[in-house]
Order: sequence, then C-alpha cells, then structure tokens
Amino acid sequence: MLADLMSKDLGQPIVVENRAGANGNIATSHVARQAPDGYTLFITSIGHTVNPWLSENVNYDPVKDFTAVGRILTAPNLMVVPASSPFNNVQEVIAFAKENPGKLNMASSGTGTSVHLSGELFQKLAGVEFTHIPYKGTGSAMPDLLSGVTQVMFPNLPSALPQVRGGNLKAMGVTSADRFQGASDIPTIEEGGVPGYDLSTWYGMIGPAGMDAAVVEQLNASLQKALSDPAVQESMLKRGSTAAPGSSGEFEAFLEAESKKWSQLIKDANIKAN
Repeated sequence: MLADLMSKDLGQPIVVENRAGANGNIATSHVARQAPDGYTLFITSIGHTVNPWLSENVNYDPVKDFTAVGRILTAPNLMVVPASSPFNNVQEVIAFAKENPGKLNMASSGTGTSVHLSGELFQKLAGVEFTHIPYKGTGSAMPDLLSGVTQVMFPNLPSALPQVRGGNLKAMGVTSADRFQGASDIPTIEEGGVPGYDLSTWYGMIGPAGMDAAVVEQLNASLQKALSDPAVQESMLKRGSTAAPGSSGEFEAFLEAESKKWSQLIKDANIKAN
C-alpha cells in the first residue's frame, strides 16, 4: 500500500523486491552497499537493531551504515498463558516465578525474535527466571502453549488475540507502553506491575549511508502523506499495528536508542543466535 501511494506522490515507479534469508541480513547488507541516491530503500524492522549483537557474522552497523528516512509503524506483542493456567495477571506470574526459578517454560518463535526478547526484557525488569524454549516460528510454538507444555509466551498480537478472544489463551498484558487501540480492554505489562516495561515490534524505511538531506526530506514527506491515508491506518489496525509518523531525525534517534537497548539486553542475558 505504501509503495503504491508513494509511487503516485513521487511520480516514480516503486518496485518491491523481496530479498529473504539470514533473518534479514542478506537484504540489509545489500542495501548498505548501494549508491546513496535515494533509489534503493529498505523496509526494515526491529531485527535491524538486534541482529548485529546476536552474531559475529553481521557486518553492518545499524545506525552508521544507513540513512534513516522514517518510521512506519509499531506493533505490540502480547504476554499470554494457556486458558488452563492458574495465573490471571502479571503479578501472579511474577510471584510464582520468583518462588520457582526456571520452572515456567517460556515459548518463543526463535532466538533473537521480538517474541523472545519480550520475554527476556520481562525477566530482567521483573527479576524472574524462565526456561526459554525456542521454536521455529509462532505457528510451531502455539500448539504446545495451548496444551500447557509451555506456560508463557509473548507472541505478536495478531497471532495471539484471536486465541484470547476464543477463550484458548489468557492475556496478561500488551508489551507496549500504551494500551493498543484495537484491544483497549487489555492492560499493559507496565500497568500490571513491571515499571519501565516497553517493547514494540516496529517497521521503518532506511537507505544507504550518505543520502542527500533534501532527498531524505522529500522521501520522508511522501511517507508521512502515505501514512496519513485512512485506508492505510485501517489496514494497520486490523493487523495489530499503529502508524508511527515522524521525521527522519526522530527515526535516527530511535534507531540509536533501540540499538543501545538491545545490545545491552543481549549482552546481559548472554543470548547467542542459533
């Protein structure tokens, strides 16, 4: 949707090219090597500021090697437990975990994913210890969570909310600092008693380092216009996300903060890529 709207606004055809593999590192490295002329852009996500700290094989700096154009959206994850769980809120989970370190199995969609890091941040700020069980994607993890083989998970909201509404999972809290507009009845984890807890998956637009400021400003203006389109905002909301408009400078500062945040957490938790 963004490509179509921006293409019309800029008077230039925008071709979406998927370069999958290596948890986004193939596409990221490709963009870093391109000419900074504004014709090669990258839709990146939270992994951009996570991957460099997970593996020694990542050969880019998430801030210095790129030009920030603008953030696109944010999307919370959702802390959930099985419907059969005795826990009904965040404090009950914390109380049990503190008395039984490592006894609760925490499922994730893979090491270093936002689902995993949501749980790691929770453990750090709540002062508890889970046993991490990584799966190959949320789809693989969900059956064991539903049956109670694992006892807690922090999946993306769109994949978890239908299970909550269907009575198969209990929602403990959303991972964002504010309640999500599409599920405002669910409190935040911070409201549940974990001060400072705030984690959202995000997407943004970047380009190679050294892009001309005037070009960046033009691209950012076009992106902001596309994000203000009601159809785009409605589509995002249905998918569990919220538009996150802002300047290129604000996005650059955000990338720096995210990089610092995840490098420290990954170091403290001694997380290594599989």
